[in-house]
Amino acid sequence: MPSSSIEFILNNKLITIDNINTNTTVLEYLRNYKNLKGTKEGCASGDCGACTAVVAEVKNNNLKYRSINTCITLLYTLHSKQLLTVEHVESKYLHPVQQSMVDNDGAQCGFCTPGFIMSMYAMHKNKINPSNSNINRYLSGNLCRCTGYRPIKNALKNLKKYKGLNSDTSIILKKLKRIKLNDVVLTNDKSKFYIHQKLKTFKKDFIKSKNPSLLVGGTDLSLEITKKRKSLHEIFYLGQNKDLNFVKVKKNNLHIGAATPINDILGSLKKYYPEFYEMFERYGSEQIRNVASLGGNIGSASPIGDSLPVLISLDSKLILDGNKSRKVSMSNYFVGYRQTKLKKKEFIKEIIIPLKSKDNTLKCYKISKRIDDDISAVFMAINAEIKNDKFKTIKIVCGGMAAVPKIAKKTEIYLKDKKINFDNITKAKKIISKEFTPLSDVRSSKNYRIKIVSNLLDRFWNEYNKKRVTVYDY
Repeated sequence: MPSSSIEFILNNKLITIDNINTNTTVLEYLRNYKNLKGTKEGCASGDCGACTAVVAEVKNNNLKYRSINTCITLLYTLHSKQLLTVEHVESKYLHPVQQSMVDNDGAQCGFCTPGFIMSMYAMHKNKINPSNSNINRYLSGNLCRCTGYRPIKNALKNLKKYKGLNSDTSIILKKLKRIKLNDVVLTNDKSKFYIHQKLKTFKKDFIKSKNPSLLVGGTDLSLEITKKRKSLHEIFYLGQNKDLNFVKVKKNNLHIGAATPINDILGSLKKYYPEFYEMFERYGSEQIRNVASLGGNIGSASPIGDSLPVLISLDSKLILDGNKSRKVSMSNYFVGYRQTKLKKKEFIKEIIIPLKSKDNTLKCYKISKRIDDDISAVFMAINAEIKNDKFKTIKIVCGGMAAVPKIAKKTEIYLKDKKINFDNITKAKKIISKEFTPLSDVRSSKNYRIKIVSNLLDRFWNEYNKKRVTVYDY
């Protein structure tokens, strides 16, 4: 029998909940139900990091710490986890991350400071080396409106000067292990929240549902609640479903469960597709990558979803499941604006990415106003098999240029079997500039987008020839 309540640890206290609205966010719970006001609301969309807290989960008999945006994390997703807030970090003495922030003048108005503290705390607990690249990664989702970032970065670099506080994680580990990982079905005010541990029981409830909302990280779905003020009536949380959380290699393909967090797949991507791995450093912040999944990115069917052009260029396949299981190609999965070939009572189960040969070259170009944590104006993925300086095959896929991620078919046809030289790239630029009729919107104009896709072929040409180009006419 499924449980009708969830259990989690709030700082050090075991909490049981069964009577709070299923659309409640963690941030709302902390501030309105627990009077823990250190966690702030800045944007309510997972962009600014003022709401950052940390969750601890049992992984391989140890605690794994992840920073999260509490403003878009739904309360009932905390089942079987520990939630750590800024109030917990400080006890009798300041924690090293707090003391270092004080000593290095890392705080000014203080509004964003708790979020920074918690991102730094996750980095500290996971014993991450405070190199410049690691600091940029862990703090990319925290915005400061006052101090600038140098003193905050200095606070992290100087952490080694401070003696760590004793914390007995074994007690928390034991408490979390005592929480039974049963399926959960919560009903509150005619709304339901489901947590399934296995695919079989999920499918049974999902197929019977009338208006299901599938939830992993909530980086898109939760905005329906926080921004549009909607109420979701049947929420299926997939983040704890073991059959949808995996990464494995079989028969020269990379298989990824649809609910696997982005940060859990980066190790494999770094090994097989380092360019795809590097793209995810700009895809979203650490807080976003800790919870967002490829399945969620594909499921939202946004024409500017950054992973979609890359997956299409790699000839990826999807396993769709429901009453029956079927395999579809991502090249023709998207049929219109936020419309796909997904049928009613179907869901994305798995993503299959073929592993490239030694002759393949993959490029991922993201053009946005900010380097970190920003929505693309244009995204281009190029996957080419090159032999003897000739395109044996080439796939060019662009996001932000149409209602769906679109393949530049005419440009591909022209370049196939052509030598990679200046004249052919110049002709290809003229072809690709006429392949798209993009819209003008707040991110960029139609003419800018057309110019960009043309210039990105120049960028590919220059990178292939290992030339350093310092200025692009963007």
